[in-house]
Amino acid sequence: MKNILLTAFVIITLFILPKNASAQYYFYDDSYGNGISYEAGISLNAMNCLTDIGGKKGVGGKYFKDLNIGKTHFAGGLFFGLLYKNAAALRLEGTFGQISANDNVLSGITDIAKQRFNRNLNFRSNISEVSAIVELHPLFIFINWNERDQAPPRYSPYLLGGIGYFSYKPQAELGNKLIDLQPLHTEGQGFPEYPDRKNYALTQTNIPLGGGIKYEASPLINLRLEFVYRKLNTDYLDDLSTTYIDPAAFDKNLSPSKAITARALYDRQIDKIGKIGGKRGDPTNNDGYFSLNLKASILLGRSRED
Repeated sequence: MKNILLTAFVIITLFILPKNASAQYYFYDDSYGNGISYEAGISLNAMNCLTDIGGKKGVGGKYFKDLNIGKTHFAGGLFFGLLYKNAAALRLEGTFGQISANDNVLSGITDIAKQRFNRNLNFRSNISEVSAIVELHPLFIFINWNERDQAPPRYSPYLLGGIGYFSYKPQAELGNKLIDLQPLHTEGQGFPEYPDRKNYALTQTNIPLGGGIKYEASPLINLRLEFVYRKLNTDYLDDLSTTYIDPAAFDKNLSPSKAITARALYDRQIDKIGKIGGKRGDPTNNDGYFSLNLKASILLGRSRED
């Protein structure tokens, strides 16, 4: 992920570095201040996830090898930010969206990935997130435009990082009804028979990482296009991580009605060739979700100078 972001950042920077100053700038002069300003804006996002469910043919891999574009959902958000000399920004942001994945995307696959198709699992979850994000703009950090015989560029590539707090609730459909999966302990999380499997929380922290481009459409309006990946501390974003458990554990630890539902949803294999202890997911890599964001904001504190 770090290599992908760094490569993208370098390419973007090379393309947008000014080659003809007179063609690149239009309102940076003595009319507006260039210190601290505030902005408030909205975000329209395309959100997707990388989990154990679904994917592409072959052995599952890290990062975007198993990305299914067809499972992209629209999301949105609001943010409030503080900008300092266009070189750095700190923003508080709320994001709301949905993610999903389904093993049926592997229909027709005949290689090893057919095992995932036969597993026949799926999930969906709403996502609510609050995050604090720092932006760093190298073109303004390392270049003092006041000492140059040209105005600063309207475009500015940036890197971003921060910390977030999000809620999720993996669900699956049963009898045309969406069922919450976490209370069913589908892999024995929290059961005394499986002491190494702790129950997972539905609210957790994450680490947003990414980059983007800011474009100053006018002295008072900023536009951004950015990519943000959320690094998670859980492999249960999709309620799936390890192996099939003994279904008798459901009867011992859940109410009769919940045990019946858990039995129906923990093992949905088409060929029913699995066995207790058989592979259900891959616990070696945590899940993640990401978004491509288009942002528009109004600068609230940019004052006109005399």
